[in-house]
Amino acid sequence: MADSIAPIVAAEENLQKQAEKMDTDKMWIIMGPQHPFSHGLWTLKVKVDGEICVDAEPIVGYLHRGWEKETENRTYPKIIPMADRLCYAASMTYTHLYCMTVEKALGIDIPEKAKYIRIVADEVCRIQSHLMWLAAVGTDLGNLTVFLWCMREREFFLDLNVKLCGARMTTNYPRIGGVRNDTTELFDRDIIRTIDRFEKALWEIIALMDDSSIIVSRMKGVSYITREQAANVGLTGPAMRGCGVDFDIRRDDPYDAYDQVDFEVPVLTEGDSYARYMIRTEEMFQSCNIIRQAVQKIQALGKNAPYRLKVPSRVPAGTHFTRMEDPRGESLMYLVSDGTDKPYRLKVRSPIFVNVSSAKAQCKGVRIADVPAVLAQIDMCLGETDR
Repeated sequence: MADSIAPIVAAEENLQKQAEKMDTDKMWIIMGPQHPFSHGLWTLKVKVDGEICVDAEPIVGYLHRGWEKETENRTYPKIIPMADRLCYAASMTYTHLYCMTVEKALGIDIPEKAKYIRIVADEVCRIQSHLMWLAAVGTDLGNLTVFLWCMREREFFLDLNVKLCGARMTTNYPRIGGVRNDTTELFDRDIIRTIDRFEKALWEIIALMDDSSIIVSRMKGVSYITREQAANVGLTGPAMRGCGVDFDIRRDDPYDAYDQVDFEVPVLTEGDSYARYMIRTEEMFQSCNIIRQAVQKIQALGKNAPYRLKVPSRVPAGTHFTRMEDPRGESLMYLVSDGTDKPYRLKVRSPIFVNVSSAKAQCKGVRIADVPAVLAQIDMCLGETDR
């Protein structure tokens, strides 16, 4: 009898040992890929102990399109519309980055007027991208009015894109050697009117956010990241500057005409969600300041100043690296050319690709209800991440 029940007893003891090893007090919650918080197709696995997050694991790759491989089959000018579509909210900056990379490979210096036009277009892109981010944050925090106000203001800047190049989001405006077309007197006038009005509206949006004790309590002191953690996980852009890291490519490694305009780089040391929110709002004010100076420079150069160079179709063989300050952080492109009219290899590093790796650090110690508000600070764009 004892021999017959011995295997059963041994199996029960084995199950008990396995149960003791299991972390039964904690559980994994899978958020995504179809989830209201995600703002795109990605998944976040969150490990919770009660209501507190103790671990997180981001999963991306749902939107992989083979973008980098496809560029190897297209001539250099035909890649410009593809660069637009890396991120619809930052189409102008990605096209600008691509054109700068090819210009560096060609060893050309574009006309001064084109440099100022490009930074005007980039800062308009930065403002409309930050406004869309702020609208999403307001929604995640339960304030639909913030969403409506931000999207209303964003429309004015999308209208400026139409007046500049005829398109709202996928602009296809920068060109290798300059820009597609010159600005008009109507555009120069309207952009100044727009930013003058926008600065007043932005203060109203900030007041709407800060006057809500619920919104402030869900950001202040929540998701604290130290300067050392920011460096270790590779944070970049506003999220990095909210942790006390004073670095902005526009100032520290200037490109085009950024070294000819005066602006401040907002930096805060608090390292919480509220600091990351404040960095982006201040950046919009600084973008308005940059636009004013650049428009004055454009007007001073006159309508007869060149805005585009004629460039060769073939790029000399070599390797070339370029970076710029995207609305979400540091964007990089690495080009390998072989002397033909098509790239041998074109590699992109998205700021979101490195920022999303901070999900574990940002979520640790946060209530599960605050996870959407915390990760909204990443400002996700899966098109540029998965490519």
